[in-house]
Amino acid sequence: MAEKQAQANLIRRREETAATRSLLNTARLLEENPLLVRLKELETLERIAEKVGAIHVGDLDHLIERVVSIKK
Repeated sequence: MAEKQAQANLIRRREETAATRSLLNTARLLEENPLLVRLKELETLERIAEKVGAIHVGDLDHLIERVVSIKK
């Protein structure tokens, strides 16, 4: 029983290490590619918008300008 528990703990630690490495790799990609950051922002906005009944935008021209331009 103790050996099974030790094996389960080892597997759990390996999975946590793999998840941490994946997060680090993602962070590096985002740091090196501002376009990817913007894409993630837009994906997040899309998910939020799916849950909202209506969105009212005051200055649509300004919003569109910000959405399509990428600042360096």
